[in-house]
Amino acid sequence: MLCLTASDFVPARPPVDLLPGEIQLWFAAPAPAGARDWLLGLLAGYLHCAPAQVRLERGEHGKPFLPERPGLQFNLSHSGGALLLGIGHAQPLGVDIETAARRRPVLELARRYFSAAETAALGRLDAARQQEAFLNLWSCKEAVVKALGRGIGFGLARVAFDLDEDGEPTAMNVIDSSAGVADEWQIVRLRPAPAHSGALAWRGPARPLRAFSSMASQPADAFKVVAGPRYSG
Repeated sequence: MLCLTASDFVPARPPVDLLPGEIQLWFAAPAPAGARDWLLGLLAGYLHCAPAQVRLERGEHGKPFLPERPGLQFNLSHSGGALLLGIGHAQPLGVDIETAARRRPVLELARRYFSAAETAALGRLDAARQQEAFLNLWSCKEAVVKALGRGIGFGLARVAFDLDEDGEPTAMNVIDSSAGVADEWQIVRLRPAPAHSGALAWRGPARPLRAFSSMASQPADAFKVVAGPRYSG
């Protein structure tokens, strides 16, 4: 499973030309004071309009979308003072970002939300490793259900992953039949900063990816657009 780390997130000032077929990721930490303003400003750059002209609506299960430009797909996540945005043309996608700042009752949550095999795999890890492994797995699952436009109400146990001996997700092995089959899905793990981990997910063929670090709190001319490497999803 592909993993993008901090060195893959290139400092840039949005927008960056969204190339045909690609997905872009934007990471901001610390998050700007107004997360909604940051989102509207970034989307406005891609729509070539003023932020005040960007109109958002929510789908049946709460996922935001652009009713006047449904072909421009995006998804936002925030946690622990960080924001993560995924954006692409004609490709529903989901992103999730989590922070390791607080400890979680890993096995209690796993028994509630994960498959029996995943819970057993986490139970074989020491307590410190459980925390990180739990977050990595949670992010992969949440990115998938957000790509479906459903959120955790879909049921995280209906999406399952193979885990290696360190508890790292290696591949999706189960998904509810209403969401296709596991082999149709692309999952990319993310480590944009030491304190944050996340995931990007979409259903469909592999796509080129570019990842950027948006320093939104800096003056607008402080960062130049850098083309950035492209990764096969």
